Amino acid sequence: MAVHQQSLAHEVHNFVKNAHRLRGVLSETESMFKDINTCGNFDQEQTVVAEILAEERGELEHVLSDPPCFIILGQTCYAKASVVNEVFNQTVLPPIDDEDFDTKWRMARFKYGEQRTISRSIPGSYELVDNLTDNYHSWRTIPSQDLVLRDSEAREPVGTLPCLEVNLKHNVLKDDVQVILSPTNCSASLSEMVALYKEDVLPIVMYAIGADQLTEKDLEELKELHEAEPELPVFFVRVPPPLPLDLTDGPSRVNGVGPTNDYRNSNSKRNSKRNSAEYKIGLNLFQQLCDIGFLSMLPTSTEQVLQTLSSSTSSGSGEHVIMESELLENFDQFTPSLVQYTQRVLRQMLVAVAGVMNQIHGRCLKMIIMTAFDMQRDMMVTPRRLEFAREKECELYNSLMDIAMKKQDEIKTIIAETVQDMKEKLVAKAAEYDFIGVDISDSAEIRTARDLKICTGQVEELLLGALNNAIAGKLVESVDILRDSYTGTLTRCLESLEKADRDNNEHASTTEALKQIINAAYQVEITIRTSSSFVRILLEKMKQLIQSMPWKTPPRVDENWRKKMAQDMIKSLSEARLAKSICAQFKERLKNSHEQFSAALKQLEAKHSGRLEKTEEQRLKVRKIHAPKVAKLALESISMKDFISFGMPQLGREIGRGQYGVVYSCENWAGIHNCAIKSVVPPDEKHWNDLALEFFYTKNVPEHPRVAGLRGSVIDYSYGGGSSPAVYLIMDRMHRDLYAAIKTGLDWQSRLQVAIDVVEGMRFLHSQGLVHRDIKLKNVLMDKQNRGKITDLGFCKPEAMMSGSIVGTPIHMAPELFSGRYDNSVDVYAFGILFWYVCAGHVRLPFAFEQCTSKDQLWMSVKKGMRPEKLPHFDEECWELMQACWAGDQNKRPLLGDVEPQLKAILERFKISPAAHMAPNSKALHKLLSTNL
Repeated sequence: MAVHQQSLAHEVHNFVKNAHRLRGVLSETESMFKDINTCGNFDQEQTVVAEILAEERGELEHVLSDPPCFIILGQTCYAKASVVNEVFNQTVLPPIDDEDFDTKWRMARFKYGEQRTISRSIPGSYELVDNLTDNYHSWRTIPSQDLVLRDSEAREPVGTLPCLEVNLKHNVLKDDVQVILSPTNCSASLSEMVALYKEDVLPIVMYAIGADQLTEKDLEELKELHEAEPELPVFFVRVPPPLPLDLTDGPSRVNGVGPTNDYRNSNSKRNSKRNSAEYKIGLNLFQQLCDIGFLSMLPTSTEQVLQTLSSSTSSGSGEHVIMESELLENFDQFTPSLVQYTQRVLRQMLVAVAGVMNQIHGRCLKMIIMTAFDMQRDMMVTPRRLEFAREKECELYNSLMDIAMKKQDEIKTIIAETVQDMKEKLVAKAAEYDFIGVDISDSAEIRTARDLKICTGQVEELLLGALNNAIAGKLVESVDILRDSYTGTLTRCLESLEKADRDNNEHASTTEALKQIINAAYQVEITIRTSSSFVRILLEKMKQLIQSMPWKTPPRVDENWRKKMAQDMIKSLSEARLAKSICAQFKERLKNSHEQFSAALKQLEAKHSGRLEKTEEQRLKVRKIHAPKVAKLALESISMKDFISFGMPQLGREIGRGQYGVVYSCENWAGIHNCAIKSVVPPDEKHWNDLALEFFYTKNVPEHPRVAGLRGSVIDYSYGGGSSPAVYLIMDRMHRDLYAAIKTGLDWQSRLQVAIDVVEGMRFLHSQGLVHRDIKLKNVLMDKQNRGKITDLGFCKPEAMMSGSIVGTPIHMAPELFSGRYDNSVDVYAFGILFWYVCAGHVRLPFAFEQCTSKDQLWMSVKKGMRPEKLPHFDEECWELMQACWAGDQNKRPLLGDVEPQLKAILERFKISPAAHMAPNSKALHKLLSTNL
């Protein structure tokens, strides 16, 4: 097998292998999304995100399912035949004089077959029964008569032209690869042929040029093709002129499938003739291809294109990189150039789909994390809202009850002032009133006692109705400020609780009833304006007082009678008795409403309690199942993209070793020089999940000078015989870690600066919602300028995704870690321990910790309050700061926003007076340790 055949076949095989692996990731993704969408964890809006969009699915299925296909276009039959024969490295197509521009060839499709066969068929339809020349002979080169296209056929549409179906046992054609030779001198245009041939395949288009320049027709067709397929790259090949017949070999008719000696000899003669003629191409052809848009005057290298493509897909920017066409000027370099071009096109396709898949995974994972945040917030806020509602209702109840009991005089004054202000207006209104339903004579005399009673009642209703509205308005004004300050906030809180209850329970009638009770009991404005029960009782009370007045013989109900009746009724009102009646009824209504509110709130609490239990179960599934699995898929897709783009990193010498991996040096990967490779071999599914989440959080944290980021990742599936893949995490190589720096004698001011750097990095992680949970000396890397960066986000998680696991390094672990309920203040505690080492100037364990014989004893002592000791050379302000950071009560620990300026002030103080703090010398340290021991 020739080397170039192996190379081209190897590139195609690598593409198929990588596409197969990506298909597996896609299948797992679809299964995972189905589980997410049917588990009931997300509402309708969130579920829409956990899917592959139609446009994304079309691109993925096209690249991952369709086979590669070499589509060969060209000026002449000779030029295209030269390219086909060079692809197969054997004379599959017969030689032909390139000056015969009128020669017409039909389309030929080459596929893999164990036996060499040839047939004629309608594309996508049926096979024709023809007497082909090669059906009667063993053949290696297809006879010209089987390729020739008759004049009548040349005028038919390209989709109906009979084509040759050729089966060859050739490595290039394995993995369902096809080679299509386009017809020559037919009625179809290039754009029509390409549109037809690229259906259900991944096109790798070549255009064979047999002349120094393109004709006007060629340029027109190529321009039309570029306009129709602007993102389709084309490999232009300048084919040398043919040799004289005495230097060529005719079609061979012996059995065989590999390259023959006669083809090699012919190539040798052709190259010799070509060199002797000083064959070369001028600038005209290159300029023509630039003019129609296929080439650029400043061509981009393969590495630059892949770098741009990789960065755009990994950043999620959605930028689409268009691969440029190429022009091969020297036909002697056809094979390596074709291999490189094929590699570039196929890699571009895979990198693009891997980037799309990673965007899908990242989108889903971010949605899961945000949902976990919402669930955690709901679980934290709902009980507090319920307690707030209870407290505010009690405050409102007590305040209103206080009004009813202690402010009768104010209510009495309101009634008196209202009556006095409205007296004249009420009397005038009564004087003008026309009685309804009463038989009154022209002289205004009343015929019956019943009519007189009706008239009296109508005057009562007129006066009391007007007084009711006026007094009600004054009462509303008197308690309006109280109503707004309490019921406004309380109502919003209850509406939020009711919404959550309606969203998660079928029966929302209880909360609706609660709202009705709150309205009836406390919204004084509604109660009074609608003349509710206690105001109605007030009116009845007024009527009773007025009706108790003694009456004489019924007078004439004229204007004077009306005025006198109104004046007597107003005069008979008792403000004190009315105020007392109002307050008594107000207290009774408040008490009943308070009891009803308490009962309804208990029902609401019971419903939310059940809902929150279900929410916790859902959050556990999101945190333990969905997030890790999607993160693992995201790690696989981004690692495939990096591997396809830049290959497997070459591991150098070992430069570090930890609990979960080994760190190696690497001279160069993806254009990054002197990088570090962290090799991790996850032993089980849990470690895979942890690693995947670590990678996702680290990869998606925005770049920050105080946090060491990741440059990429590659999975070596062949590691350990394929049973235990190794994950390589690529990062910038740093100078050393803080542990080594302190051990080798880093000066005090540099140590203090690194402490400030650590706080800056922690503040940034916390601002992103992340908790590191493993702040320690070895997780602080330093550059050559002794500036620090936080690294190893293995335990780093958003607060909403933390399950309460006991993680970290024992001496740096806060007491609440052992309870399983903690927040980002555990990082402040860990910094306090780290700062002790910074101030100590050595890496020896604190004396108290050194006496503990086991982790359990250490943890128990820490929970009881054991902390590192104060060393003689400690600065007092530094000692107070570290004590505050490692406080047992997490609520008493300082905020990092306060720690950072305090550290900077300390550093400035020591810059002014550098001798104020010195690391202990050997004698002092020996004396200290001897005393402790």
